[in-house]
Amino acid sequence: MESIYNNILVAKVESKKLLAILIDPDKVSMGQVSVLCQKINSSPATHILVGGSSFEGTHLDELILELKSKFELPILLFPGNPSQISANADGILFLSLLSGRNPDYLIEHQINAVPILKKTDLEVISTAYILIESGSETAVERVSKTKPLDRNNLDFVLQTAQAGEYLGNKLVYLEAGSGAKLAVPSEMITLVSQNIQIPVIVGGGIRSKKEIGDAFNAGADMVVIGTAFENDSNFFD
Repeated sequence: MESIYNNILVAKVESKKLLAILIDPDKVSMGQVSVLCQKINSSPATHILVGGSSFEGTHLDELILELKSKFELPILLFPGNPSQISANADGILFLSLLSGRNPDYLIEHQINAVPILKKTDLEVISTAYILIESGSETAVERVSKTKPLDRNNLDFVLQTAQAGEYLGNKLVYLEAGSGAKLAVPSEMITLVSQNIQIPVIVGGGIRSKKEIGDAFNAGADMVVIGTAFENDSNFFD
C-alpha cells in the first residue's frame, strides 16, 4: 500500500477533503460488521479509524481482518493504549496527548507500544492529540485524567498545536471527544490550519453533514465522525 501519510499530504496540497469513520470496537460486535461495511461503502469515507479510549474485548484482530475483507480503504488504529494495537491494520495514529499533563499519555504509553510496533509493518504517523473542552466530560477526559483546553482560548490552542509541529508531529488532531455536546469551534480550526504546515484532523461532536462541511470550510483536512454514524448508519443517505 502507498504511504497513507503521503496521500494525506497530497490531498492537503490538492485541497481534497478527507473523511474518516471511527469504529469503536467496544461498541461494534462481529455480527454487526457486515451491515456496517455496506453503509461505509455507500458513504464518502476515505479512511477508517479503529479504536477508543478503552477496550476490554478480544476481537480487535478479527474485526480489522473482517473490515479489510469488505473494502480497500486504509485502516488506521486510533488507540487509547498499547493493548489496542493490531498488526492487521495498515497504520497507526501514534498519539501524544499534548493538551494534558498526564505522563502516561504524553510518553509512557508510547514507550510501551514500541516493542509491539517493531513486530509489525504498521505505518506509524506521529500525531499531536489536543482535547478541546466540549460542554461535558468525555471518555478521553475521564480515562486520561486530563482536562481539555479552554475552547475560548484560541491562542493557547494554536500555541499547543505549533508546539506539536515543532516536536516533529506529522498531524494535529483537534478532538472534542466522543459524544461531545459541542464540536471544535470553526474559528479555532481556521486559526490552527492557517498557522501550521501539517494537516489538521478534527473530530468529536459532529452530528450532521452540514457540520462536516463547516469543519472542512474552516480548514480541516480530515474530519472524523463516530457517534453520529454509530447512531444513524443512514447518516449519508
